[in-house]
Amino acid sequence: MNRLPAIFSSTRQRLFLRLIANGTLQAATIIGSMLLVRHAFDVMLNPEFDDPEVHMFDLSQVWEIAFFALGLMGCTGFAAWLGFTERIDAERLGQAYIHQVRLTVFKTMSQFSPRALSDRSTGASMLRFVSDLSAIRRWISLGLARIVVSVIVTLISISVLAYLDLYLAISAMGILSLGLAWNLKMGPYMHQVITEARSRRGYLAGNINEKIRSYIVIQAFNQRRRERRRFSKQSKRLSEAMVARAGASAGMRIVNEGATALSMAAILSLGALEVFRNMTTAGNVVAAMAVVGFLSTAFRDLGRTHEYLQAYKVSKKKILDFMDTKQLRGRSSKLPALQISKGEIEIQKIRVRGSLKTLSGTISGGTILALIGDNGAGKSTLLQVIARLVDPDRGKVLIDGQDIRRCNLDSVREAIGIVSPDLPLLKGSIRFNLLYRKPDASPEEINRVKQLCKIDDLLAQFPNGEAFRIKEGGENLSLGQRHKLALARALLGQPSILIVDEIDASLDRMAVKVFADVIEAFPGTVLMVSRFADRLALADDYWYLEGGKLASVVKNNRKPDKRPCLTLYQGTDAEETGQGLK
Repeated sequence: MNRLPAIFSSTRQRLFLRLIANGTLQAATIIGSMLLVRHAFDVMLNPEFDDPEVHMFDLSQVWEIAFFALGLMGCTGFAAWLGFTERIDAERLGQAYIHQVRLTVFKTMSQFSPRALSDRSTGASMLRFVSDLSAIRRWISLGLARIVVSVIVTLISISVLAYLDLYLAISAMGILSLGLAWNLKMGPYMHQVITEARSRRGYLAGNINEKIRSYIVIQAFNQRRRERRRFSKQSKRLSEAMVARAGASAGMRIVNEGATALSMAAILSLGALEVFRNMTTAGNVVAAMAVVGFLSTAFRDLGRTHEYLQAYKVSKKKILDFMDTKQLRGRSSKLPALQISKGEIEIQKIRVRGSLKTLSGTISGGTILALIGDNGAGKSTLLQVIARLVDPDRGKVLIDGQDIRRCNLDSVREAIGIVSPDLPLLKGSIRFNLLYRKPDASPEEINRVKQLCKIDDLLAQFPNGEAFRIKEGGENLSLGQRHKLALARALLGQPSILIVDEIDASLDRMAVKVFADVIEAFPGTVLMVSRFADRLALADDYWYLEGGKLASVVKNNRKPDKRPCLTLYQGTDAEETGQGLK
């Protein structure tokens, strides 16, 4: 079971202690302001008052009045600086934590099975890194941090007020506590509206992401109005959910403001009665009202922390569910590395739900195998199983007698180079993509692959050469250019097994020759899927897949007059037309 990091690590504990100290100092400024206000009302506005306990200064001189004003301004200014510092430390606490969570989620995602991740919508996955992480940050920075400071400020301030006048303190604290309790009672409803709002946001984000990727389809089939109607419905539902959430949040704030107003009224009424009966002084009453004014902000923040807490719970659950996506095992350094000698691949009763049905066979090391079959026959899935991009539901794959699921996954990745439409180029420079498989490749190895794949000819077509920036998915390259660069990327590092999954479409004649030269010169085992006869003729063996099963195996002696006896169909590409094997 995956878990999020602990909130209070050694680094974050120091920030937490700073917040505790900050709350204590804020309480001191409130107490200082309270005593100054109390003294002003009992002494400055009542010169004849002569209570030794209260009469700390003789304010008959102007400078003494100025000293009082400066003291009050000092307390207020210091409190403002403390609030500023608190906000920065709270944000540091939240950002430090969310940085670790972000890295944890990304590390976990990097271990997902590609098929399991593809089953999740891109929009929903993006929400884990954007909306959900923001909700967790708000709970740490605006929720948990404020709870720490507000509780310290409240306890110390109310304690001093209780020392001055117990009844006024009980009156103030009682009503404010009732307001806070009511807000806590609204928790389940707040959780409900937050869940609904984030669900609607997820639907809308997923729809937008899909439409951006397939915008040309909408235009080609003239479905703009239809998509606008669908988008409008989703947007309206999201707006309604957000209004409901805002209403619940506003209700909590109103309860807090109402509790503050009632507390002020109660203190004023009770204080007037106590002053009339000589049980307290006017200064104590005004000081109590000042304390309530200061604490109203703290209680307002405490009320909102419940909203942050509910959002945090929902987002945390979503992130943990995301992290529980099926992972590819085998990353432990204790597992043995895959050792390649012949490059023989043995497939034992492989089953993949919806694709392969108890498929078995052996691919001799150093041979070129072509997989043939109709669309949906399971060719690409079989290649992904051999490359360990997909783990079978049953059965296993052995390479030179070693179960690849029991080998260190990094060593499997090193041994197998793969080119497929499912492995697009990444946003970045041509050099970045070329070296992506082996960033630390030697200059000699880079030059070898460049010469083999004629990459210098490709670079001559672009300004800045290797520094030319490729858009996401290689959209600013032709299909043939993408495949040529992807082939070079797969060959870097001299893998022992090369997998080529139908990337030879839209190649010009020169690129076709490069493709043939690479396949024939490759010293290890080659597995390929193609629909062109001249390229399939490069193969030593042919596996014909049908309905997820291995229907037949054909050997090719490479003599032109003895081609494999399989059904032919017509296949075309951008430059040529040839017969392909079905």
